[in-house]
Amino acid sequence: MKTSVAKALFHSHTYTNFRKIVSDLLKEGKSSGHEQSEDLTHYSSLNETRMNRLDKTIKVDPEIAAQLKGLQNEYIWLVLAEGWCGDAAQLLPIMNKMALETDKIDLKVVFRDDNDDFMQHFLTNGARSIPKLVIIDKETSEVVATWGPRPKAAAELIINYKKEHGVVDATAKAELQLWYLHDKGLTTQNEIMNLMVASVENIEA
Repeated sequence: MKTSVAKALFHSHTYTNFRKIVSDLLKEGKSSGHEQSEDLTHYSSLNETRMNRLDKTIKVDPEIAAQLKGLQNEYIWLVLAEGWCGDAAQLLPIMNKMALETDKIDLKVVFRDDNDDFMQHFLTNGARSIPKLVIIDKETSEVVATWGPRPKAAAELIINYKKEHGVVDATAKAELQLWYLHDKGLTTQNEIMNLMVASVENIEA
């Protein structure tokens, strides 16, 4: 595991650089990732607009900001993502805003398709679902927690829709985007912060 983590960190990007790479690919009519299609490029373009908006509008809850500022240990938040992923577009801006609240968190992003060895350690029900946040203790390089690919309520929305309709179609995706819009990032902030608190307790135990 430590070798996979080290390799992924070596190939990681800052949030700003991740955004720039995805933007530059779009200018060439491409998406990130090993697969190329009109749909994936279209999704990447939509996500670019979405992330630009979220970077300006997402706010960190004051209580969570205080908890982040109070962290004692240093962490790396290593996120597996791709530019075409709608969930990553919703969640990466939140993680970035949270990381900016403290000097104890270093946010890094890796492209899933270029880091399959790392991805294989963090599958969701056997699938390479993204985004996947891997929380690493900076001092020990140990993985202390993982989160993703969606907040619990958003995941349940998709599971229930699939049970009822048999597929995850455009309507399901639209409902998911509406959920993110109304939630304003609060569920994600709370779930990740709870993980951080639990990881601190485990380290101190």
